[in-house]
Amino acid sequence: MSNSQLFVLCIIAIVMCASVFRAHLKHRYKKPEVDKELDEALANIDVLEERIRVLERIVTENRFDLKKEIDQL
Repeated sequence: MSNSQLFVLCIIAIVMCASVFRAHLKHRYKKPEVDKELDEALANIDVLEERIRVLERIVTENRFDLKKEIDQL
C-alpha cells in the first residue's frame, strides 16, 4: 500500500470516528422533550393526593364521630 493510499484511509477513518463521536455527544446532551399530558397527569395526581390527605384528616379527627352521625340519621 502506498503512502497516498494510507493517507486517504487515515482521513476516512478520522472523518468516520468524528461523525460517530459527534452523534454520541448529540445524543448524550439531548434535552428531554416536555410531555404536556404527563405534566397534566402529575398535577392531577398532586391534587388528588391533597384531597385524600384532607379526607383522612377529617375521618381521623377526634371530634368526628362517624358512627354517632350515622345513628342520628
